[in-house]
Amino acid sequence: MYRWPCTQRLKEAGLLASTGSTGDSYDNAMAESINGLYKAEVIHRKSWKNRAEVELATLTWVDWYNNRRLQERLGHIPPAEAEKAYYASIGNDDLAA
Repeated sequence: MYRWPCTQRLKEAGLLASTGSTGDSYDNAMAESINGLYKAEVIHRKSWKNRAEVELATLTWVDWYNNRRLQERLGHIPPAEAEKAYYASIGNDDLAA
């Protein structure tokens, strides 16, 4: 039995968890970067009344980030549009939809 439930689920799916060397977070840098943006753009901008308010703001921000925020590194298009174009370019129209 694994100590962490997510590790067990990854193993059952035939996947390996990403783990870096001790004392660094290089394998987690992209996630930490997005978490930092989320905290700066949503969490730290106001005082929250309750969890539901935070959840709604989070859902709104994630939708905006994925579908409307223009990413310079993606050619000034949103991530969802870049993903759709990628899957269309490799001929996987099921994932491009």
